[in-house]
Amino acid sequence: MAIKIDQVPGLNVPESLFGVIVNVVAKAGESVGCAKALIINFRDKDYSAKAGGFHPVEVRLEKRGIGWELIYITDFSYQGQLDSELVKEIDVCFVIKRVYHMLVGWLSEREGKELLNLFVTNFIEYYNTGCYQVTITTE
Repeated sequence: MAIKIDQVPGLNVPESLFGVIVNVVAKAGESVGCAKALIINFRDKDYSAKAGGFHPVEVRLEKRGIGWELIYITDFSYQGQLDSELVKEIDVCFVIKRVYHMLVGWLSEREGKELLNLFVTNFIEYYNTGCYQVTITTE
């Protein structure tokens, strides 16, 4: 199934991210056909608090007319010394056009755009190494 994703004005992402998403959804086939929302999870099966690895990433898309809109992209990492848990490290909310980082909170517009570009560029490179297992949940 081919999908069209619309850029969010004011918080653009590289077209290569859309390429990854379209590729992942196409591989899922008809299972996403009637969905109104998609949650795509990218996970490195070897990632752990002790060993490290590639952070899990979650992307949410919602159907808007004939296209799809990015709602959020979230990067998770293990935090804590003894009882580490996965927490949001970077959270990009396209609805409010803001970027959050766990160490500093909500970033300025300029800083948010810079972090988003770096984050997405790195994510695409990691994805291209084949490190992620991908699952799609539909709503």
